[in-house]
Amino acid sequence: MSIIRLTKEFTFEAAHMLEGYDGLCREIHGHSYRLFVTVKGEPVTDPASPKLGMVMDFGVLKRIVSEQIVERLDHAFMMRRSEDAEAVAEALSMQFSKVVLTDYQPTCENMLADFAERLLGVLPEDIELCSLKLHETASSYAEWYASDNF
Repeated sequence: MSIIRLTKEFTFEAAHMLEGYDGLCREIHGHSYRLFVTVKGEPVTDPASPKLGMVMDFGVLKRIVSEQIVERLDHAFMMRRSEDAEAVAEALSMQFSKVVLTDYQPTCENMLADFAERLLGVLPEDIELCSLKLHETASSYAEWYASDNF
């Protein structure tokens, strides 16, 4: 049987700041993120299976990515965990519910590494994560490939 890759696109809105950065992005700002998740596997060959011919149900992929990434970050404000950030998060949390402190600087690159780790832990056994692409703007994106990391 053939190995087939599936890609699903996700969108979410989020704000962040890059504490200590020496450019404009040190200020609070937001992005309309576009995330492309590509997985691979062999299509089901069991004629009795309702998933006959599918590598993975796109609905299952949507649920997994939504639970692990989109629901957590959509309309959130992200900051790298630090003493200053924790004080800001505490103050903001009095009015806003989606303040997310990360253990990394919330750059597009670091977000992809985090997303890969989250997805690798929950994808079905017979499905491989191939790549992630995260657009921060229409013309700027970062990519993660399993082949570069394993």
